[in-house]
Amino acid sequence: MNTYPFIRPLLFKLDAERAHDLSLKALQMAEKFGLLACYAPPAACNPRSVMGLVFPNPVGLAAGLDKNGAVIDGMSKLGFGFIEVGTVTPRPQPGNPKPRLFRVPEAQGVINRFGFNNLGVDNLIENVKASRYQGILGINIGKNFDTPLERAVDDYLICMQKVYAYASYITVNISSPNTKNLRDLQAADALSSLLARLKAEQYALAQRQGRYVPLALKIAPDLTVEQIREIAGLLLEHRIDAVIATNTTLSREAVKGLPNAEEAGGLSGAPVREASTAVIRELSLALNNEVPIIGVGGIMSGQDAVEKMAAGASLVQVYSGLIYKGPQLVREVCKTLG
Repeated sequence: MNTYPFIRPLLFKLDAERAHDLSLKALQMAEKFGLLACYAPPAACNPRSVMGLVFPNPVGLAAGLDKNGAVIDGMSKLGFGFIEVGTVTPRPQPGNPKPRLFRVPEAQGVINRFGFNNLGVDNLIENVKASRYQGILGINIGKNFDTPLERAVDDYLICMQKVYAYASYITVNISSPNTKNLRDLQAADALSSLLARLKAEQYALAQRQGRYVPLALKIAPDLTVEQIREIAGLLLEHRIDAVIATNTTLSREAVKGLPNAEEAGGLSGAPVREASTAVIRELSLALNNEVPIIGVGGIMSGQDAVEKMAAGASLVQVYSGLIYKGPQLVREVCKTLG
């Protein structure tokens, strides 16, 4: 039975971040007491091999929902083919002042300006070690807000070195709009330098640990065609294992005039669907199937996921859709893709 339509009105009466935190705590408790049996994972739908990993189904949890890896076991009961946690930074940081999460229900959108609030990479690793999850786990890494941009690579290297042994793949987040100047790392010269350092470290870690952990890059939807093609060229040049398209958007065209539309931060949910799909389509053309694409942004239904796949994605991720549709969305997308 899908109970979320009855629960959602109660959650939407609460402040958005409070509802978010309460939902995660409830999921933790439900998993602890065995109350998630009704959400037993669906049969493998369209399993596929991407980045050298075998995904039981192509529907994943996007980074940002479980920043500290605190509810991995609970999330694993909802039918995801893979889970991505983070974004995590080397040191704990509180993020931006509250309020910093806003719903735009008329457009099925969400605006956040969290600012990489997390308890630090060491805390995340302890949570991963304590979980019982045996599936594919992505760990999304970023830089601390007070680390100068010219030293950002140091933060990414610290996180990469620490999470390498615990991740199925590692995502490098350079596209959040809520850390000052972070998106400048998407510029060609800065990105090439960053990817070269990360790729060298990936090779060194693989040699030391006897295990190759793929690297993915997460990019923004607010890129020109020329920028997308430049990034695609660098992904190929530096042999990056995957690209995640896309993060949240700064555009407000799709929510103009609606309550909360002018709040600062990144907009996700249905309003970013078309922009995200357009980036995937352009990437697919430029990459010529040589680098897999993970599609995320505005997946509110199974058909939205089909659209992402048709544009060139090999896998999809959901986040804001869960806020509006609930856990049943995972099963719906999986069933539609299967």
